[in-house]
Amino acid sequence: MTTLWDTTGSAVVKELAAQRRTGGAVMSGVALTLVVVADERRVAEAEQAAASAAEEHPCRLLIVVRRQVEAPVPRLDAEVLIGGRLGPGEAVVMRMYGRLGLHAESVVLPLLAADAPVVTWWHETPPDQIARDALGVIAGRRITDSSMAPDPVAALRNRAHDYHPGDTDISWTRSTPWRATLASTLDAVAGRRGEPVRVLGARVEGDPGNATAQLVAGWISSRCGCPVEVVPTPRATGPRGIDSVVLRLDQDEEVRLQDDRKGGAVIDQPFRPESVVALPDRSLGELIGEELRRLDPDEPYSEALEAVSGLSGLSDRPDCREHVWYDPMRPDQSAAAAESELNAAEAEVPDAEGTAAAPAPTVPDTPGDTDEIAESGEHDSPADDSDEQQVVRPTAARPAKKAGRR
Repeated sequence: MTTLWDTTGSAVVKELAAQRRTGGAVMSGVALTLVVVADERRVAEAEQAAASAAEEHPCRLLIVVRRQVEAPVPRLDAEVLIGGRLGPGEAVVMRMYGRLGLHAESVVLPLLAADAPVVTWWHETPPDQIARDALGVIAGRRITDSSMAPDPVAALRNRAHDYHPGDTDISWTRSTPWRATLASTLDAVAGRRGEPVRVLGARVEGDPGNATAQLVAGWISSRCGCPVEVVPTPRATGPRGIDSVVLRLDQDEEVRLQDDRKGGAVIDQPFRPESVVALPDRSLGELIGEELRRLDPDEPYSEALEAVSGLSGLSDRPDCREHVWYDPMRPDQSAAAAESELNAAEAEVPDAEGTAAAPAPTVPDTPGDTDEIAESGEHDSPADDSDEQQVVRPTAARPAKKAGRR
C-alpha cells in the first residue's frame, strides 16, 4: 500500500501503474469498476463490504470520501493498494477536501478500467437526484440504500420520482430471500392443485416505516394485481422490517410465512405440515455481491416502486442520465444556473425558418490567467498538514479603494 498526501489525480494514476508493474501476480482483467461513495463514518464498513464483493466479482475498486466541501484549499489524499485489504484486485481510496469533492469525477474518470461497465454505490444518505452527482451519471448501474435516509419511505418515493433504468436499492436486495420463498411456496400449492394459483389479497406484518417491507408489499401487488398493505406488529423486526407475510388464495386457502427469529422462517400452507426454511440476515458484502451479478435494468424493482409510489411507466424512461450541476454551498445559484443552461439550450434550437442562435464565444487561445496549480502541482498556500482545514465563511464585500496619489 502506498499513501499519497496532498497529491493529484495524475500522481494517483502513475502510482497505480507503477504498483501494477512491480506487483507481480495481478489480475489480467476485471469485470467492472465499482465506485463507492461513502462518508468518513462508514468508510471501514464500505471497505469491508466492497472487498467481500470483489472476491466474487473481480473489479477495480474506487472509494471516494468527500470530507470537507467547505475547506478553503482543494486537497486530495489517496491510498493505492493492489492485492491488499481491499481484495485481490486494484483499489484506490480517495479523500477529497474543498471544491474538489464537487468535481470528484475529474479524479475518478482516468482511473476507470478500460472497456468495463461502471457501478456506483452510495453508502451514505441517498442523493435527492442522482443526476446531480457526476459519479452516478457515468455509471450504468446505480445502487442506493433508502434505509439510510431519515425517512426511508419518503426516500423510496423519491427514488421512484428520480428513477431511470439501471437504478436499484439495497432495501430491495434485502427482500430477495422473502420473495424467493414466497414464490416457491406458491409453486408448491400450484403443483398440489395441478392448476395455477390466484392471490386475492395479502398483507405484510412488520414495520410500515421500513423500505424493505414496503417494497415486498409493492412486489406482491404488482405481481398479483391485488391491494397489499403493511400492518404494524408488536414484535421487533430486523433490518428487513418484516415479521410475516400472509397470502389469501382462491379456493378459500391461506399461506403464511413467519419469521422464527432463529435465522429461518416457518411456512404454513394448506394440506401440508409446517416446514422451516433458512432465512438468515445477510451481510452488506453479500448484498452488494448480489447486485453485481446483473448489470441490466431490474424490472421487478421498478414495478415494485410503481406500486409503492403510485407512479407508472418507470421502465419506459431513458437509460442515460444528464448531469445537472449542483453546488450544496449555493443551492439557489445552482438552480438558477441549471435553468439558464436549459434556456440557452432551447435558444440554440433552430426556429421554423431554419435560423439558429449565434454560437457561444470560445475560449481564447492564450488566456490571460494561467492555472498555477495545474502547472506546478502546488498551491499558493500549502494546505494544513492536519486532516481538517479551517472552514471558509462568506464575508461581506469590501468597498473598493479610490484611485489617487498618496
